[in-house]
Amino acid sequence: MAKYLAQIIVMGVQVVGRAFARALRQEFAASRAAADARGRTGHRSAAASNLSGLSLQEAQQILNVSKLSPEEVQKNYEHLFKVNDKSVGGSFYLQSKVVRAKERLDEEFRIQAQEDREKGRTPHT
Repeated sequence: MAKYLAQIIVMGVQVVGRAFARALRQEFAASRAAADARGRTGHRSAAASNLSGLSLQEAQQILNVSKLSPEEVQKNYEHLFKVNDKSVGGSFYLQSKVVRAKERLDEEFRIQAQEDREKGRTPHT
């Protein structure tokens, strides 16, 4: 009886281990594919995400913007900042999330502007 129980436990551990290894390989492959898709911009954007603690997608969701438009970001930021002001019954936590999202999107605008300048300076042979 103990022998069968030990075999069942060993087989279960093997199955879970294989599934975990397969999931890990898939995640690494997806991560590599996403990094390749982002190209060179992705490295700067990823660094900005690490510094701010928010990804670009999270920041866009928080400020409810679908495309990166400075005017739309500013308009939504001002509205959400006022709505979440503590003096009008808002949440300081949410207000700080709105500020961090705006900072992250501003950083993305800065990265895009820098890349546009670099593209304009590169000599065409």
